[in-house]
Amino acid sequence: MYNSKQLLKMVEETIAALPLEKEPQGLYAPIRYVLSLGGKRIRPVLMLMAYNLYHEDVRPCLMPAAGLEVFHNFTLLHDDLMDRAEVRRGKTCVHRKWNDNTAILSGDNMLVLAFNFMQQCDREKMPAVMQLFTQTAVEIDEGQQYDIEFETRDDVTEAEYIEMIRLKTSVLLACALQIGATLAGASDADAQALYRYGECLGLAFQLQDDFLDVYGDPAVFGKKIGGDILCDKKTFMLINALLHASDKDKAELQRWIGCKDCNPDDKIKAVTAIYTNIGVDRMAKERMNAYYAEAETYLAKLNVPEERKQMLRDIALELMGRQK
Repeated sequence: MYNSKQLLKMVEETIAALPLEKEPQGLYAPIRYVLSLGGKRIRPVLMLMAYNLYHEDVRPCLMPAAGLEVFHNFTLLHDDLMDRAEVRRGKTCVHRKWNDNTAILSGDNMLVLAFNFMQQCDREKMPAVMQLFTQTAVEIDEGQQYDIEFETRDDVTEAEYIEMIRLKTSVLLACALQIGATLAGASDADAQALYRYGECLGLAFQLQDDFLDVYGDPAVFGKKIGGDILCDKKTFMLINALLHASDKDKAELQRWIGCKDCNPDDKIKAVTAIYTNIGVDRMAKERMNAYYAEAETYLAKLNVPEERKQMLRDIALELMGRQK
């Protein structure tokens, strides 16, 4: 079997070789730019890992894997435009480097290209692959819409939030694993188990992201701590703080929510103290650990030798920043 570094190298080489040196440059240069920004390429690597569970030669899965990464970067491009973000992975966002219209059109083209690359697979498996890929694309849009709507709601429940992050984040990890298994000819039971594995791992990962935005080390987390607090984002942390707070803590928390002219550092410090007092940090850890443990139960169900599952366990540990 290949290790994750070898698979990542194959993904990078495949993406670099995609037919994107085309005219008009105004359409394709932003696409090349977005794909050159790097990232962990976790989704295509997961697809190849799932395929590699059943076949040694992963080359037949490379174009679908590249298609999934193109699709993922398309969603980031449009997310940045909607959020009016300035920077992605330390580089200027497309809509800032070029303009809004270019970002919309290049993003649209990336979506079409992603479908084109995805269907470059075994003809017999293509209907099942494209059905799942299409379903996933729809679900991610649903998740994004929920996220937008939550910004103007003050009654978002924990269940609604979990469903939003499942749609926005988890289903693409799950899709990657199931497509890899499907293309490899795995049983339906194995393919479904891998889907659920990715889904649970994605939920654990997103909840950890919420936690680290409050309690993480900026040097390790990769961005400034407290961003979600400053923009009053409806995260697992804020939702549960409001749900479990005493009247005094709730009044203090609501005083900080929507406070735009306060000192940012003061707001982050005060809200973090409220979270800690309520025990939201413990709640988040318990929930992410529960999803991580549930993911492992689905991995255990796979009908492949235990040693072949280790690569997926290792990448899960890496994603969650855990030690073996």
